[in-house]
Amino acid sequence: MPLTLASLVQHSALKLSVRAGEGRLDTPVRWAHVSELADPVPYMEGGELLLITAMKLDAEDPEEMRRYVRRLAAAGVVGIGFAVGVNYEAVPEALVEAARTEDLPLLEVPRRTPFLAISKAVSAALAADQYRAVTAGFEAQRELTRAALSDGPAELLTRLAAHVHGWAALYDTSGAVVAAAPEWAARRAARLTPDVERLRERPAPASAVVGGSEDRVELQSLGTGRRARGALAVGTAAPLGTAERYAVHSAVALLTLTTERSRSLHDAESRLGAAVLRMLLAGEADHARAVAGDLYGALLEAPFRIVVAEPALAGTAQPEGLALLADAVESAAARTGEALLVVPEPGRLVVLAADGGSAVQACADHAQALESRRGRDATGPEPDELVVGLSAAAGPAGVAAAFKQADQALAVARRRGRPLVEHEDLAVGSVLPLLADDAVRAFADGTLRALREHDATGRGDLVASLQAWLSRHGQWDAAAADLGVHRHTLRYRMRRVEEILGRSLDDPDVRMELWLALKTSPPAA
Repeated sequence: MPLTLASLVQHSALKLSVRAGEGRLDTPVRWAHVSELADPVPYMEGGELLLITAMKLDAEDPEEMRRYVRRLAAAGVVGIGFAVGVNYEAVPEALVEAARTEDLPLLEVPRRTPFLAISKAVSAALAADQYRAVTAGFEAQRELTRAALSDGPAELLTRLAAHVHGWAALYDTSGAVVAAAPEWAARRAARLTPDVERLRERPAPASAVVGGSEDRVELQSLGTGRRARGALAVGTAAPLGTAERYAVHSAVALLTLTTERSRSLHDAESRLGAAVLRMLLAGEADHARAVAGDLYGALLEAPFRIVVAEPALAGTAQPEGLALLADAVESAAARTGEALLVVPEPGRLVVLAADGGSAVQACADHAQALESRRGRDATGPEPDELVVGLSAAAGPAGVAAAFKQADQALAVARRRGRPLVEHEDLAVGSVLPLLADDAVRAFADGTLRALREHDATGRGDLVASLQAWLSRHGQWDAAAADLGVHRHTLRYRMRRVEEILGRSLDDPDVRMELWLALKTSPPAA
């Protein structure tokens, strides 16, 4: 229990009596300070019991006392101790009335009680309170450690919430709530995800206080590296005391150790996953299943997809976006209990995830978020942006083909300037969007330039005639009808096309190249 004015009044050795402010004796006392200055306010921090004899004050002047007491109350002084029998035989009524007006506790100190005795009593009580807080903090640390070792983070949060008389929640790297105590706190914690995401952008360790109408929440990042590996939220009705602070710091340390240990295990799993992927790509599905064991075995028993991601900006030194995507898919899979194989490679990320699962959906959501942000900002890709290719569903025997599909989809995504392309999208619709890049357009313009220059002189309409003829598969009458000319006129124009281009329209390769050039090159102005 913190030291209060009531505690001092009840101290049998001090013999203090209350002259004003009886209703505020439960106010905590931070220190006892002696000052005979006419204006001690510049030397106050708030929370002090001010001890005076009015040596330099006219304590019988009502106006002076009103100004004096008003300034003390505004400075946060919690009470005045007035020694009688020194300069005044009794507490002056002007001081009593001023204290009553400001509702500031006024204690009468008898002559036989030295100020030093009050200071010692305050100091001893504060030291005892601090000792109790430290002892309670160490006990909380031991209890939280036992909970973390025996039952894991969920039980640790339960014990922490009890110690702080509030609630606690744990977030993963994506900002999603992993666990909360009590259970009702999960919804409250979920509303703080934007604050957790902002905290994650700062180098660990980092902290923030989020105030609201419901409670006061402290956020603490978890992890020892540059990027936070999670966050802890602690919600209370009031600021944390010393014992509660010890408990929170202990929880942060224990959860950080758990996170870093998990990261070491995760790295080992990644190396095993890379070996499994190499076996699958080499066509050794049986060996891959044997090595995968319980860790990845379930993933290989059902259809899965391969995801390949690379930074949108080639040559990015620190592909932050790849780490963010890895965190997103791992967090999504962990929440639903899905098996997931993540293989970080230099400059790219390869993921093998269950078809239709939450990890694949997390890839799509991550790409959608990047595309939305890009739509708001037309300055070009940011350093953390990605291009992602997603294969069709496959089994262990089809991993090599699925990997090629993901690579092809990624190449198309890069050409189109899109964050994500699925291989299944490439098998439907027209092939022309796949050719929509500068190199193809340059080829088309070069192929048709001579014909367009000819048409520009007004000596014919060779480009339109060529397009009509090719669209009718070389049928003279149908193409001529489309153009509104005689078929002999069309035959003449096609001979001119051959002469100008120096190529025969009887060659199917020539007809294919000309048709693609017409489809991928915009009409001449």
